[in-house]
Amino acid sequence: MKQEEKSLLSRNKILEASGALFAEKGFDSTTMQDIMARSGLSKGAIYHHFKSKEEIMQALGDKMFFDNNPFDEIRKRTELNGLQKIRELLKINQSDTKRNDFNMAAIPILKDPRILATAVEANRRVLTPLWLELLEEGKADGSIKTEYAKELSELLPLINFWLMPSIYPATAEEIQHKFIFIVEVLSKMGLPLMEEDAIKVMAEKFIKDISSK
Repeated sequence: MKQEEKSLLSRNKILEASGALFAEKGFDSTTMQDIMARSGLSKGAIYHHFKSKEEIMQALGDKMFFDNNPFDEIRKRTELNGLQKIRELLKINQSDTKRNDFNMAAIPILKDPRILATAVEANRRVLTPLWLELLEEGKADGSIKTEYAKELSELLPLINFWLMPSIYPATAEEIQHKFIFIVEVLSKMGLPLMEEDAIKVMAEKFIKDISSK
């Protein structure tokens, strides 16, 4: 086996072990010693790939996204126009329990400004081009009427951070009001995402999820 293959295998072992432990014990209760024991790798091997648990959590999030990229799934839906694809994408994201649970588990570590900055940069680098592709498709087929496709593609990946009470403290009522605000603002910018009933359901689910963490 080539050195590159061995390195990738070790990295995947670390991520697999860490993901299982974070799900079982929670991020805070999982130690690097736990990860060593579960993965069967030495301390040196783990620190060769990751400097901290936080880096492992970030890498897990990236792997989870790219292994099951909802944008790839929605790109295949040629029967949908651009706006319909965006609406369907939101439904897919909301129904992805595993990813939502992982995102909620990651909320506490975002209190660290360094980690938050890294997460924002990753979203900008990865998600912004994907959102822009859908927005431009909607503009081309006439389903989205906006002059702010680029600005919206940069704004959309930031919304989740604004909704997190660990970053912007807010009560359940205030979070629900934020959802309404977001949808109204996006609609004014030419991106009508959902009806009022759907907003309420999404907001209630988000509030329930973060309240359990």
